[in-house]
Amino acid sequence: MRVCGIIRDVFSKWRFCIVGDIKKVVLAYSGGLDTSIIIPWLKENYDNCEVIAVSGDVGQGAELHGLEEKAIKTGASKLYVEDLTDEFVEEFIIPTMKAGAKYEGYLLGTSFARPVVARRIVEIAKREGADAICHGCTGKGNDQVRFELAIKAFAPGMKIIAPWREWDLQSRDDEIDYAEARNIPLKISRETNYSKDKNIWHLSHEGLDLEDPGNEPRYNTPGFLEMGVSPEQAPDTSEYVEIDFEQGIPVAVDGEKMTAASVITKLNVLGGRNGVGILDIVENRLVGMKSRGVYETPGGTILYHAHGALESLCLDKDTAHMKAQIAVKFADLVYNGLWFTPLREALSAFVDKTQETVTGKVRIKLYKGNILTAGVWSEYSLYSEDLATFNDSKFNYAQADAQGFINLFGLPLQVRAIVEERRGK
Repeated sequence: MRVCGIIRDVFSKWRFCIVGDIKKVVLAYSGGLDTSIIIPWLKENYDNCEVIAVSGDVGQGAELHGLEEKAIKTGASKLYVEDLTDEFVEEFIIPTMKAGAKYEGYLLGTSFARPVVARRIVEIAKREGADAICHGCTGKGNDQVRFELAIKAFAPGMKIIAPWREWDLQSRDDEIDYAEARNIPLKISRETNYSKDKNIWHLSHEGLDLEDPGNEPRYNTPGFLEMGVSPEQAPDTSEYVEIDFEQGIPVAVDGEKMTAASVITKLNVLGGRNGVGILDIVENRLVGMKSRGVYETPGGTILYHAHGALESLCLDKDTAHMKAQIAVKFADLVYNGLWFTPLREALSAFVDKTQETVTGKVRIKLYKGNILTAGVWSEYSLYSEDLATFNDSKFNYAQADAQGFINLFGLPLQVRAIVEERRGK
């Protein structure tokens, strides 16, 4: 007991020293359940420090409405709302899509949104002369790593406050109790308290009934899906869309030139209404546990499919196979919060080289959650109809040459078989 008392006394003195050094905190603020209660919690536990809230607009739309009033009312001195959508798309989404990177099938919607937001938060923290940066990520999740690695990349000496690793609250119900006791308005109830993350690329759902992998997601329940409909509720007729790429970057939809962000927005609408891009997976988190989530990525799923179809024409075999291996490592880096690293930059340089000839048009057919390739064209196509045809070919390909190729290619197998025959096997 005496040892425990000494430890508590030491911790208390250490915490007092830390708290005493923190007068101004910049908070990554979404206005959701976690960050809504963090503002008063910081002021209660860090000697009434000043809290500056920062919200990164990465295409989450209406979620940003009314945030300033809410942040100020709950104790923030000011709120920055930073428009990061274009740089998010151009510097993070498109490079990842060009790499073909998927983490266990997941298109990394939350993963690559954290570095761009964290980078801007560091810029504001430095400008404001803040003593610390705070985030609302749970101690069980991946996002704490993504935020903090990005902060370390740009402000290695900055103090980081992670309330979920400090406070006594143990659940989202505890958080709601905390909010209700302080009259903090919430947009959720205990019954609809899914943990969600939304941006221009995707929407994720976790928690509640989804924590049991045996429960089918409530796709057809009004309000569950937000970016589209279930395949059952999609139209009974198919819909076509054509996407143009230049060096791997989407530049037009149905002949209309537009920015990559506008392409994603348009494809979100098309894919959403056709039930495309819904993923239900149990994934392996960085922190060691498995978690179950439902992801909506309608436009992104179409882009990945179309980009892959175009690459099938434009990349040679060895490059395509190496790029597929690189995609796995690229996805791991993004998922694990290692965006701002020399290896990720080097892999992006490799990917950019492979994309020099990935220019052309892809026609896609959408039908009740399905994506089908309906045509691919490129001036850089390595596919030769005349060479591959089963009919008469003008291409100088002598089929008899295949015999010598097979003899040489199969020589190691043949030699091994001869040796085994001699040994009586």
